[in-house]
Amino acid sequence: MTKPTLTIGKLRGLQTTSSPKGAFTILAFDHRQSFVKMLDVENPDAVTYGQVAAAKTQIIKHLAPHASAVLTDPLYGAAQGIASGALSGTVGLLVAVEKTGYTGEATARVTEMIPGWNVAKIKQMGADAVKLLLYYHPGAGELAERQEALTAGLIAECREADIAFYLEPVSYSIDLENDKNSAAFAAGRPELIAEIARRLGALGPDVLKLEFPVDAKHDLDMTSWAEACRQVTEASPCPWAVLSAGVNFELFAEQVEAACKAGASGYIAGRAVWKEGIGMPTAQRATWLEDVAAKRMDRLSQIADQYAVPWQEYFAPVDLEDLNGWYQSYGE
Repeated sequence: MTKPTLTIGKLRGLQTTSSPKGAFTILAFDHRQSFVKMLDVENPDAVTYGQVAAAKTQIIKHLAPHASAVLTDPLYGAAQGIASGALSGTVGLLVAVEKTGYTGEATARVTEMIPGWNVAKIKQMGADAVKLLLYYHPGAGELAERQEALTAGLIAECREADIAFYLEPVSYSIDLENDKNSAAFAAGRPELIAEIARRLGALGPDVLKLEFPVDAKHDLDMTSWAEACRQVTEASPCPWAVLSAGVNFELFAEQVEAACKAGASGYIAGRAVWKEGIGMPTAQRATWLEDVAAKRMDRLSQIADQYAVPWQEYFAPVDLEDLNGWYQSYGE
C-alpha cells in the first residue's frame, strides 16, 4: 500500500504534538462536566467558572513541560492556558471541537459540536490540531453512518484549513442486556476496537486516539493484550495512540508498553495521571502534581520513546523538489 504524504500544515501539526523521537506523549485535559464534579463531589453546582479555569491552568502549568502536547477544551483550558502562560510555546496544543457527553440513548449515542466553535477558529487561535471525540459502534446501523458523516465533514474542514486531525472513537454497547462493563462486551472488545480503527481510519484522520483493545477487568493475559494491539495496528491506516480511560496509573503504564510494543505511536493520558490530585486544596495539589503526576508523565514518556512506532513511518516523506514554488498555490 502506498503511504500518503502529509501536507505542510498537517506535517507541522504532528511534529509539534509529538516527541523528538516521533512518539505522542500527550496530556489529555479536555474534561469538562466530569472535571467540575471532581472539584466538588458534594456540590458541583457551586463550582464557579473561575475555579475551574484556575484549576485547569494550574494542572497544565505543572504537567505540560512533561508532555509533547496538551489536549484541552475551549471552555476552560485552551485560551486560558495560553493567556496565563501555563501552556508555553514549546508544547503542542490540541483543542476539542465536540460538546461534552452525548445526546440520545445510552445504546444509541450521538456526538454534537460545541456551539460557536469550529475547525476554522481552532486554526485561527494558533492550535496545532483538532480533536473529535466520537461515540461510535460499527453495528449501530444508520446512526453509525451519521457519526461517520459527521467525522468525514470535519476531516474535510481540517484538510481545507490544513490542520492536523485527531479522532477519538469511544465505543459503547448497543445491547441493553450487556453493557460496556460486562463479560460479553469484553469478549468482543479486541475485534470491535480493530474494526473501529479500520472503518474510521479509512475516512482519513491523521491520528486515531483509541481505547486499549482489552478490558483488564476481564483479561490480564499479556499475550492476548499483545495480539489485540497488533490487530489494531494492522487495521489502522494511520498512527494510533492509546487513551487512558480513567484506569489506575500502574495499569495504564502496562497498557502503554503493550500497545507501543505492538505498533502504537504513543499515548494520550488523562485521569490516570492527574485524577487523585483534583480534590486537593490548591497548594497541596501543586506539590502533588510535581511529586507524583509529573513523574508519571515522565515514566510514560520514557516507555513511549523506547517502544512506540514513530508516526513518521505511516507517511511518505515530502520530496523537497515538489516544494519548488509551493507557496504560490497554497491555500487555494
